[in-house]
Amino acid sequence: MAVGIPCAFCGVRPFTEFTFGGEWRELDAPDAESDFQRVYLPENAEGAQRERWFHVMGCRTWSTVVRDTRTNEVG
Repeated sequence: MAVGIPCAFCGVRPFTEFTFGGEWRELDAPDAESDFQRVYLPENAEGAQRERWFHVMGCRTWSTVVRDTRTNEVG
């Protein structure tokens, strides 16, 4: 299996069942502009980063995971 994303209901599933929801960033005042930047203009920093993934091909819930951008390992 390639990158596996853990789902609270379905267990670890292939990333192809999910839709990327952007990097998780703490925002002071979330609005449409900051949501656009979070999803479409990622920082993509090297190392571990928190991300949101939507299980579109499964139970249709959101998951927050920590993925190492160097290795794609999800912890």
